[in-house]
Amino acid sequence: MSRLLLDTHLLLWVVGEPKKLPAAARKRIDGSEVFVSAASVWEVSIKAALGKLKADPAELLAAIEPAGFSLLPISGEHAAAVSGLPPLHNDPFDRMLVAQAKTEPLILLTNDAALAAYGDCVELVTQKPSRRPSGS
Repeated sequence: MSRLLLDTHLLLWVVGEPKKLPAAARKRIDGSEVFVSAASVWEVSIKAALGKLKADPAELLAAIEPAGFSLLPISGEHAAAVSGLPPLHNDPFDRMLVAQAKTEPLILLTNDAALAAYGDCVELVTQKPSRRPSGS
């Protein structure tokens, strides 16, 4: 069984907007042991407080276990592993997720194509292009 780490965006889709999650990603998640990083809850907390995101971090946290996911704390080893990552992505939350994926080891499931440059520990989820109505 695969061990996955959901990035923050996919986590928000799974718990709040499941129809946005591509069917292949849902199947991959359903057939895997899935982890959610405390860094994702932290990211949602910060972005919600700044008004950049409409989400309740407490509700998100409460939804993790009922969804069948395990919460992955941030360890000192994870924090130290960030320093060994090449500077391919500037977002500190995403860099922490990559460091956690490499350290544990887990596969980071993401829709952020820039993270794919970190190699085999990252699996990219792509959405099907939305269909436009005829005549558009």
